[in-house]
Amino acid sequence: MLLIKDIEDGMHVRGEYLVNNLIQGVSNTGKKYLTVVLQDKSGTIDGKKWDVDIEDHQIFAPRNVVYVEAEANLFKNTLQLKILSGTVVPKENVNLDNFVTPPPLPREEMIKELDGYLASLKEGNLKKLVKAIIEKYRDRYLDWPAAVRNHHAFRSGVLYHSLSMAHLAEKVAELYPGIDRDLLVAGCLLHDLGKCIELSGPVATEYTLEGKLLGHISIMAAIIREEADSLAIKGEESILLEHLILSHHGHPEFGSPIPPSTREAVALSMIDDFDAKMNMVYKALETTKPGTWSDRVFAFDGRSFYRPKED
Repeated sequence: MLLIKDIEDGMHVRGEYLVNNLIQGVSNTGKKYLTVVLQDKSGTIDGKKWDVDIEDHQIFAPRNVVYVEAEANLFKNTLQLKILSGTVVPKENVNLDNFVTPPPLPREEMIKELDGYLASLKEGNLKKLVKAIIEKYRDRYLDWPAAVRNHHAFRSGVLYHSLSMAHLAEKVAELYPGIDRDLLVAGCLLHDLGKCIELSGPVATEYTLEGKLLGHISIMAAIIREEADSLAIKGEESILLEHLILSHHGHPEFGSPIPPSTREAVALSMIDDFDAKMNMVYKALETTKPGTWSDRVFAFDGRSFYRPKED
């Protein structure tokens, strides 16, 4: 099968792809068309279906795997597909592993790292609370993506992102005396766990009703409070952990109802922002040839990034 990452301008494309999203539009002439986001394990690509009939909405419904025939072309320096036809592939013939982007590290290696961090927390209420929450949501936590399209938008993205942050947290705690290493690591491990409820899962990821109405920050804060009550945990530990979650986006316009107000909260917010943005830069440069510029990245005010010739 031709992988999306290998598609080039001018190619006649035939292959099976997962429909990630479907949007109906109307051209300047009043003609209806479809924008179809196609996905495989190597990435996503936008396709346009110009001659639309009723069956096309059923064929290109999100989560369908479709055999597509199309032509690849550049539009405003972005590669896209002109979809000529599509046929739904029967579910019994589909291996979803071909259509979900895998994490950069083997799953078993990440599980070992996660369990190592949990074991490293000092005995007490914080460790009891963090272990109870992760155990309750463990199956989802190990598989869920961290986003629909932006940073760490791949299977096990929440886990990979959280572990990357925990690695950074270890270094930050070494450099800045007074930072509670265990509290900061706990915040890294739990800060995005609410996305396991906010998002639908690793296949054709979309926002759930809870995700749209509540968001992962408020979902996670409620989980901490509920679990702390269940375990009869009183005192500062759970309050400080809940503050980390509520403040980790830094500003109200980014979803945090309160600014970071402890050393650990400031560190967590900056570590989260750093890791997320570095992931987006790496993602943009993955498909960029040495000596050229990437596509514009929305999260960086539409900036492009240069990949050095010797990279």
